[in-house]
Amino acid sequence: MSRIGKIPVALPKGVEVKLEGGMINVKGPKGNLSTPVDENLHYEFKADEVVITRVDESRTARARHGLRRTLLANCVEGVAKGFSKTLEVIGVGYRVAVKGSIIEMSLGFSHPVLVDLPAGIEAKAEGQKLTISGISKEQVGELAAGIRRLRKPEPYKGKGIRYENEQVRRKVGKSGSKK
Repeated sequence: MSRIGKIPVALPKGVEVKLEGGMINVKGPKGNLSTPVDENLHYEFKADEVVITRVDESRTARARHGLRRTLLANCVEGVAKGFSKTLEVIGVGYRVAVKGSIIEMSLGFSHPVLVDLPAGIEAKAEGQKLTISGISKEQVGELAAGIRRLRKPEPYKGKGIRYENEQVRRKVGKSGSKK
């Protein structure tokens, strides 16, 4: 039995879950999300939780049990609380600003880098920190990873874009190894 799959998904107050045409629709105070249904799993909707069990013990059912439970739990948490990721922009002359639905960054290139925000995602810049938030964990994580990819933190001076609390392993460099 999947350790993750056998845990029931708790539904907070104000969150409704419905099964409609091969999709599970989750409605909450922050918005609506949906996730696909797997035919190898059985979904049991109770008053304050959803229990997912396998129809049989096939390899595909066992493989998808924990995944589908986690995707449903992410939808429930997203419409109830939302998700956010914080990025730090570190470097001399590196700046970040949010103008409407566009993130404008100066990252040491000859031009400013502009990133469009997808629908349902919000960004807030405070000094050298950029906070990305939304109801979809997948969209928030993908946008944060895409922004980080623009200027990865380098190991010699530590400049670049990194996640908050990310540890960058520093290297000594050429002159540091000589004695």
